[in-house]
Amino acid sequence: MSLFTGRRGTFLTRLAVACFLSTTFGAQVASAMASDQAQSVNFFKMGMAALAGLVLFIYGLTRLAEGLGEVNTERMRDLLAKFTTNRFAGVGTGIVATALLESSSVTISMVIAMVGSGILTFVQSLGVVLGANIGTTVGALIIAVNVKQYVPLLMFAGMVLSLAFKHETVRNVGVVLLGFGLMFFGLDAIDDAVRPLRQYQPFIDLMQTLGDRPLFGALIGAVSTVIIQSSSATVAIVITLAGSGMISLSAGVAIVLGAEIGTCSDTLLATIGRGRSALRTGVFHFLFNLATAGLGILFAPQLVQLVLAVSGGAGVRRQIANAQILFNVIGVTAAVLFLPAIARGLHRLIPDREPAAVPTPATEGA
Repeated sequence: MSLFTGRRGTFLTRLAVACFLSTTFGAQVASAMASDQAQSVNFFKMGMAALAGLVLFIYGLTRLAEGLGEVNTERMRDLLAKFTTNRFAGVGTGIVATALLESSSVTISMVIAMVGSGILTFVQSLGVVLGANIGTTVGALIIAVNVKQYVPLLMFAGMVLSLAFKHETVRNVGVVLLGFGLMFFGLDAIDDAVRPLRQYQPFIDLMQTLGDRPLFGALIGAVSTVIIQSSSATVAIVITLAGSGMISLSAGVAIVLGAEIGTCSDTLLATIGRGRSALRTGVFHFLFNLATAGLGILFAPQLVQLVLAVSGGAGVRRQIANAQILFNVIGVTAAVLFLPAIARGLHRLIPDREPAAVPTPATEGA
C-alpha cells in the first residue's frame, strides 16, 4: 500500500501540506523583513504565516492528546479510581494523571464522567481537580526549555514508529512523538512569523498596557483559551513570544491567569447530563480557578516579584512557567486544607434533587 493512501496516508498528506505552508509563509515573512528596513509591517504576510504555524501547532497538540489518550486513558481511569482514598492522595493522582495525559481538561472531564457514573464520589473528585491544575504546568516547563533543535529527531522517530510498526501501543507512542514535534515546529513558525512586531511601536505599547493592566491581559488570555480550547496552548504561545522579547513577564503572567479561567469552559460543558454530583465537580473547578485567578490578578505585582525572587537568573520563558507553577501550587495548597468545608458548601449550593413523591391511596382518591 502506498504511504499516501489510507488513514496514515491522509495524515502524512496533511502533514506535508501543513509543513509546506508554514515553511513557505515563514520564508515570505523573512524575505519581506530583509527587503524592507523600515518599521512598516506587512500584516497579511505575517498573519498568514502565524495562522499556518497556529494550525500546525494545534494539529500537533491534538495528535499528542489523541496518542496519549490511546496509551493512557484506561490506565488513568484505573489510577483515578484506586488512588483517591483521601484529598491528598487525590491531589497526587491528579498531578500524575494530568502530567501523563498532558491536559488538565482531559483529566477533569474524565473525572466528571466518572463522578456521573458513580465510579468516583464528588468528594473524591475534588482533590483530583486540584492536582490537575498543578499537573498541567508540566507542559509549560517543557515549552520553557528550548529544545527546538531536537524537534526534527522527535518528528522522524514518531514517523518511523507510527508507520513501520504494527503494534498499536508502539504506533500510539509514535503519534505522541510526532505530535510533540509538530507542536514545537508550529510554535517556531509562529515565532518567526511575528518577529516584525518587535520593532512595531503600537504593539510594544499594547504589551506595556497588558503589563500595567493585568485585568485586560487576563481577559485576552481567557478569550484566547476559550477559542483555542486549551490553556496549555495559550501558555505555550505566551512563553514562545516571551522568549523572543515580545511579551514581558508581567504581561505573560496576566495572560496565563486569564487562561486558567478560560480552560473551565470545556469542563463545564462536560457536566451536561451527568447528574448533580458531576455538576458540583465542574462548578468547583470553575469557582476555584475563578477565585485563584482573581486573587492572582489583584496581587499581580507581588506575584511577579515572587517569581523573580525564586527564578534566579532564569530567562523570561522559564519565569512565566515558574509563575504558573507558583500560582497553582499556592492556590491548591490553600484550597486542599478546606476541602471538607468547600464540599459542604457546594452541596448546599447544588443540592441533590428531591425524589419524586410516591402518591398514597389517600392522595390518589382525592
